[in-house]
Amino acid sequence: MRIVYCIAGTYNSGGMERVLANKANYLVKNGFELIIVTSDQKGRMPYFQLDPAIKQYDLEINYCDTVHAKFLRKVMAYKAKQKKHEQKLNALLNDLKADIVISMFDHEVSFLHKIKDGSKKIVEIHFSRYKRLQYGRKGLLGLIDQYRSKQDLFTVQQYDAFVVLTEEDKGYWGELQNISVIPNANSFESTEIAALENKQAIAVGRYDYQKGFEDLINIWSMVHQQVPNWKLNIYGKGELQSNFEQMIKERNLGSSIQLCSPVKDIESAYLTSSMCLLTSRYEGLPMTLLEAQSCGLPLVAYACKCGPKDIIKDDVNGYLIEEGDQKGMAEKIVFLIREEDKRKAMGGEAKSLSSNFGEEKVMQQWISLFNKLLS
Repeated sequence: MRIVYCIAGTYNSGGMERVLANKANYLVKNGFELIIVTSDQKGRMPYFQLDPAIKQYDLEINYCDTVHAKFLRKVMAYKAKQKKHEQKLNALLNDLKADIVISMFDHEVSFLHKIKDGSKKIVEIHFSRYKRLQYGRKGLLGLIDQYRSKQDLFTVQQYDAFVVLTEEDKGYWGELQNISVIPNANSFESTEIAALENKQAIAVGRYDYQKGFEDLINIWSMVHQQVPNWKLNIYGKGELQSNFEQMIKERNLGSSIQLCSPVKDIESAYLTSSMCLLTSRYEGLPMTLLEAQSCGLPLVAYACKCGPKDIIKDDVNGYLIEEGDQKGMAEKIVFLIREEDKRKAMGGEAKSLSSNFGEEKVMQQWISLFNKLLS
């Protein structure tokens, strides 16, 4: 079976890129022919290692070239690039003759389903529909978000299959005939378990609005007042890094919070930590919680839409905190810091529950979907 994945690029260190690498590597090792088609790779190497048997094509559309342009120029450039993208992808897919072509809800999502190359078309989404419904921007940009949300609903119905990450998110899309729920698998199956004795917590994600790290810095300021010997490492990069650096400086937390660059061996960072924290405004299915759980870390997270409630059983493998309740989250963190037995019990439950997201279990769901579409 020949499968094609479409994505903007594989050079980023994000969760979607990690998920794609893991899925592609699994499938090619199990006899599938895998091809990844990008639009904005620009000759950069994939961040996560890909099996040499995976073929890669870049269409050189480069949407990223105009991302900071003024509004009208950006709109006109995007339309031109979309036309070029559709033409080049159409030609390539008709040459490749794939069985399955998958959009990861990137630039090609609006037109991929129209390409008549004989393949079945799947679209998978790595954030929730709630992203646009609840956290849209104001003014003109807000109206654009509302329009795009309606377009999303129309677009996904044009595909042979539409895959979301959680049952919660499925509900936001309504009664669609082609919708399936397949969660992300664990990024890795850790053979070790964190000792949970190091006096440090970990958070992982892009330094942007979605991840809510400004809340986490405020929360850790409260934690620091009660347990100043613990530290927080936040792994990521992004446009808000200077803002976070300034917040840390203003709160005199330079010795307590460290902003760390992304690392490929994130497993080692989890294994030397004693809890994982998440303050996102929205998610799809947060990979950092899955990764931390695989390493046996207790989880403390905002109960945002969507994902944390699918991973965390409150007071079992972690705590679900009402969104925005900074004081409540600080209290749970301090409690876990002071109660080592509880921390370790939760870590053990986390490791046990990580089997719900095992790679073999999740990938068999994908293979079943492929076979169903082709039958």
